[in-house]
Amino acid sequence: MLSLLLIFSLCFLGFLFVPFQPFEKLRELWVTSAMTTMSHQYLATYLFSEAEIRKIMDNDKATDLGNSDPSNIKMRGTSQNTGTELIDISQKGFKGYLLKIENPGRVKVAATRYLGKIGEKAEDIAKENGASAVINGGVFDDPQGIGNGGQPLGILISDGHILYKDPIDTFDIIGLNKDNVLVLGHYTLDQIKQMGIRDAVTFSPFLVVDGKPAITHGDGGWGIAPRTAIGQTRDGSILMLVIDGRQIGSLGATLKDVQDVMLEYGAYNVANLDGGASSVLYYNGKIVNHPSSQYGERYAPSFFIVK
Repeated sequence: MLSLLLIFSLCFLGFLFVPFQPFEKLRELWVTSAMTTMSHQYLATYLFSEAEIRKIMDNDKATDLGNSDPSNIKMRGTSQNTGTELIDISQKGFKGYLLKIENPGRVKVAATRYLGKIGEKAEDIAKENGASAVINGGVFDDPQGIGNGGQPLGILISDGHILYKDPIDTFDIIGLNKDNVLVLGHYTLDQIKQMGIRDAVTFSPFLVVDGKPAITHGDGGWGIAPRTAIGQTRDGSILMLVIDGRQIGSLGATLKDVQDVMLEYGAYNVANLDGGASSVLYYNGKIVNHPSSQYGERYAPSFFIVK
């Protein structure tokens, strides 16, 4: 049995080096999936040179489409609407959930109470904030994939208060302004204040900007993994997507998969959020997806919540 497993493994690894298109796609998927984890990059670095890995990683990147235009979002009368809809997502290779929130004013950013020290879990954030739904949010310091989730990176804004910012000039923001419009872009701190950004985190890439998809060839260059994303339709509804991965029945999704699902449900702007073992969706009192970590939910510093 062990011999058969060894033979199979050697044959599979051999296919990674065959110079034909189907196997080239397999090689790209292998490298990008490994390199976008924190703890399994050796699966790529052991087999391929740094130059080969960089070429593969750069090949299918999402195009930077610049900043979204908030004036393109035409809000309908949503201020009194408290409706939410949870939609099952099931496609070849992955399963997940899409939550539609008709009133974008209900969507906020919440942060761990122990910022800079330790993160919190989605369930705890929901209880502390009286939230009906929670998804994980922005980037954080995560050495070797085993960090405690306490230290955000980029910028973190909650209820108009800047809770953290890196010592840099420009920030990639995924945020909501005072008019409840989802804003995606690269801005200075002064611009962020002038735009009235009330809640924001940092992550990338932006997958749809003003209705235009950022990935028009390839799969986005990040391999397959659990995913979390947030978007907004042109009439103002917020879409939260969480896809399971690294498990039987749902291996995970590429960034293009995420982009395409969100476009299918009418998204006009979409941003990728932290994924992998961090991907989580809490809804109506329980975790509805299946986080990929053997330890369950991860601790994180920031979350998008629905009040």
